Amino acid sequence: MHNEPALSLSGERFTAVYHLQCPPDEAAARAHDICLEQTVEFPETLIPNAAIRDGIVGRIDTLEPLGGDRFETRIAYPVEAAGSELTQLVNVLFGNISLKPGVRLVGIELPASLAGQYRGPRFGQSGLRELLDVWDRPLLCTAIKPMGLSPQALADLAYRLALGGIHLIKDDHGLGNQDFCPFDERVRRCTEAVAQANRETGQQCLYVPNVTAPAGEMMRRAQLAREWGAGGLLVCPGLVGLDAMRALADDDDLALPILSHPAFQGAYCLHPDSGLAHGVLYGQLNRLAGADATIFPNWGGRFSFTQTECRDLVFGATRDMGRIRPIFPVPAGGMRLDRVADLCDFYGRDSILLIGGDLHAQGADLVENCRRFAELAR
Repeated sequence: MHNEPALSLSGERFTAVYHLQCPPDEAAARAHDICLEQTVEFPETLIPNAAIRDGIVGRIDTLEPLGGDRFETRIAYPVEAAGSELTQLVNVLFGNISLKPGVRLVGIELPASLAGQYRGPRFGQSGLRELLDVWDRPLLCTAIKPMGLSPQALADLAYRLALGGIHLIKDDHGLGNQDFCPFDERVRRCTEAVAQANRETGQQCLYVPNVTAPAGEMMRRAQLAREWGAGGLLVCPGLVGLDAMRALADDDDLALPILSHPAFQGAYCLHPDSGLAHGVLYGQLNRLAGADATIFPNWGGRFSFTQTECRDLVFGATRDMGRIRPIFPVPAGGMRLDRVADLCDFYGRDSILLIGGDLHAQGADLVENCRRFAELAR
């Protein structure tokens, strides 16, 4: 007979907070099912020993009614179940259980021993402000677009946007490596254009190219962007994976701030009774994966996020996570200059306001339109 070694666990646990949608007489069973499904994924009666049953299986710390058929449960998992990899941590938090209806992950609480295994944002809010030397106001962001313009035309746009006082100029997330706008040429021309504008204004504007790409190509593009003088990187973790973004953030040879874009992630959060809460998806998980700013659709724009969901997102981006730095919320998606004052009131100074098309809709003088944006956001 094989002598199984004794299971050695620290006793430390991390906590996942879930909302359940189910009849009241099923709530306890649903919570217990999560404890098993997210760890041993094995019939409880067949668990071979008490050490696994007591030490590995998730533990229900609380189960509270929220009204009607809604409940909140806090489940604690052993830190050892997460290993030392972000992929496994996310798997324990919301792996198999994401396939079952009526379960929504609404919060993550990590002890220092587990949070300390992740570098998180290299810059965060304070580091990005230091790069830009802007301390007392929201930062300003825009995107070069539309798709279909040549690299030179996009560089001309970037130059005027930088002259107008924009702090961060990112690629539109739809700009990849198309024949009509190759990545290498676009990044070279845009970095040169923004650098020229910076020399003329004496300000520091960062060009942030989109490096979202196939697995074997993304690092090459990021390195090339760094060599040519890009000021940051745009990544769509819904397309490439959270840990791919983390690998860029952790690379000391790159050492660039990262803006996370929400493409492909909407279905994870839109249903209120399942998936991931906005603060978890766009806030906490982005921070664990190294993003320094999180782009999301603002309430009242062309998407359906509500004020409550946006507040939850801001909370997730800034709540205490130990050594994991707070990051900038970046409301976007159909924002207009005539709403800037309201946005400043809602998000405060520690935000990045992203306005795209409306800067062009205000008239032919793009530089002056950007300056007006800057005045409105003071």
